[in-house]
Amino acid sequence: MALATKAPQPPPDPDLYEADYYAWLVHNAALIRAGRADEADLAHIAEELEDMGRSEKRALGSHLVVVLQHLLKWQLQPTRRSTSWRLSIDNARDAIEELLAESPTLRRKVPEAIQGKFAIARRNAITETGLPESDVPETCPYTPEQILDPSYWPGQ
Repeated sequence: MALATKAPQPPPDPDLYEADYYAWLVHNAALIRAGRADEADLAHIAEELEDMGRSEKRALGSHLVVVLQHLLKWQLQPTRRSTSWRLSIDNARDAIEELLAESPTLRRKVPEAIQGKFAIARRNAITETGLPESDVPETCPYTPEQILDPSYWPGQ
């Protein structure tokens, strides 16, 4: 037997979105579940959905920076390879795969994200390793498939 959904009460504050975000979320979810979407704050809901999409894309970029930075270090300093570097690469790859499994459309954004984030990863790798800039590739030497492949390790 399905539970009856209690009709949401009107918000106590017309500016609920700004005054109490959690209450705004609960209230609008209840309106939608009650079939009263026309009463929901659709403008802010649309804004929140767009923000969620941007957040997913930012997370992808953040994880790619970690993978790229550590792949560069792995490739350029083979005598300094560590379990810590391996775990950083593995964990970031796992996080990317989880994100892509939940949001498959993001997979087509991977090449663009790599191009956008490689400069950051390169700068970080240079700072961490102390290597001269001339020793570190200026463009990404790895394919998207290599970056995401848990069995790919440069220089091996």
